[in-house]
Amino acid sequence: MPSLIDMRRRIRSVRSTQQITKAMKMVAASRLRRAQDRVISARPYAAMFERVLMNAAAAALASESLRAHPLLARREEQRIQLVLITSDRGLAGAFNAILIRAAAHFIAEHAASVVEIEAIGRKGRDFFRRRGVTLSGEQVGMKAGFPEASAIAQKVAGRFASGEIDSVYLLFAEFKSVLSQRVSLRQILPVRLSEEQAAGDYIYEQPPQQLLESLLPRYVEVSVYQTLLESTAAEHAARMTAMDAASSNAAQVIDKLTLTMNRVRQASITKEIIEVVSGAAALE
Repeated sequence: MPSLIDMRRRIRSVRSTQQITKAMKMVAASRLRRAQDRVISARPYAAMFERVLMNAAAAALASESLRAHPLLARREEQRIQLVLITSDRGLAGAFNAILIRAAAHFIAEHAASVVEIEAIGRKGRDFFRRRGVTLSGEQVGMKAGFPEASAIAQKVAGRFASGEIDSVYLLFAEFKSVLSQRVSLRQILPVRLSEEQAAGDYIYEQPPQQLLESLLPRYVEVSVYQTLLESTAAEHAARMTAMDAASSNAAQVIDKLTLTMNRVRQASITKEIIEVVSGAAALE
């Protein structure tokens, strides 16, 4: 049976860990609030942008020159670009493990093609680098800002337009709520346009073909930016939930250790009383 000193040391150690997890939970909650506001604000813009793109496409798809646009080219998927978004740090529960497992499953499903990973986040980069998966690039310590998203979008769009890759997919955690994050796989290239007529008669200041040609690259940038915002909010939510669970588990461990320590102390006191009584009885 452990001594009282050992039990007290273990309780102090767990209590110190609990203080750290509580502090990390508060930090994650603060960051989540800001990230959630950014996601909620960006979603209507992204939805409206896609609607404008589709409306312009309905009016412009009759143009043969537009159908030959590099970002609309559909080819057999021999080389696939997978943009995997994970976190730079751990302590977020199963957040990174689920994304990495989904990426590995995607690679297995497309075994007949060459899959190159654009790793955003240290966890995904380290995992696939150790396993010899081809990395087209890596972004570590990157902020979820529009300039960063634009740089990534321009890179993958340039590779697609030049024919280096045949399609581009985004794999990320979509923020649903504080307790729910969903792994999402989204294809952004080639851009798939709807040929249905828009629900309304629009007058275009610019020719629809010219408008659509300028909207297509921006659409890729907005898609990547929205994905970064979703992933950032999901990461903070997962970390806050994990730290809350860790704090609760630490409290349970402290209660069990305290109960065990009290039993050890009570047994020690009982033993001392028995020794005193036995010694007094022997002197009579």
